[in-house]
Amino acid sequence: MTIKEIKELLNNDQVSDEELKKLSQDSRSGVQKLLQSYIRKQEKLAQKKAEFFTRFKYEKEFWKKGQIVAGVDEVGRGPLAGPVVTAAVIIDENFDLLEVNDSKKLSPKRRLELYPKILQQAVAVGIGVKSAKVIDKINIYEADRLAMKDAVLNLSQKPDALLVDAMNVPLDVPQTELIKGDAKSNSIAAASIVAKVFRDKLMDDYDKIYPEYGFSKNAGYGTKIHIAALNKYGPTPIHRKTFAPVSNKVK
Repeated sequence: MTIKEIKELLNNDQVSDEELKKLSQDSRSGVQKLLQSYIRKQEKLAQKKAEFFTRFKYEKEFWKKGQIVAGVDEVGRGPLAGPVVTAAVIIDENFDLLEVNDSKKLSPKRRLELYPKILQQAVAVGIGVKSAKVIDKINIYEADRLAMKDAVLNLSQKPDALLVDAMNVPLDVPQTELIKGDAKSNSIAAASIVAKVFRDKLMDDYDKIYPEYGFSKNAGYGTKIHIAALNKYGPTPIHRKTFAPVSNKVK
């Protein structure tokens, strides 16, 4: 086989153990480089799979009892503008999106790629949104909790239990609160991606209404461009009036 043919074989993962053994005995340096690269790739994939299956630990405890469990997460507690968005996601043992992880560890491009795949593979997905006006009225913590409640209630199936990222949802449903849960549970990780992409899309729309603030790039967080626009134009209807420095601009 030529080196080009071997490269195609390895890239397509169409190589048997016997063929790998033969390739390991090939004296060509180009073949050995390709083989080492392939082995490293397979080792990384094996590690990713192991970590992925480890993140089913909490879900499996409920599945063994025949119970439905939903992962719940939020995004948007810290921005100066825009809503807080939450998602509740129910998955089952057939869920196989290895890339699903804490949304903060993924690039925007990867999150966008995973978003429709999660919606397709999930048993159910629910969204909860609370506006800046609600946040100002009852504070961000309580608005977050109510948004989580809405997300769970918007599921097409009623869960028997919830896995929540470091929060408590005001519902009479058994809950497991996990610190950094989006890195420990695939359900919560999926919810973190759905909530993040959903909120980013909302902020992209707001950017078209209020282009001076750069919402499509900063998602409402207090970047230099955002603060400069806030100082020049003042707060918009989607700004959180109780958040400093927005509160300093409210007359």
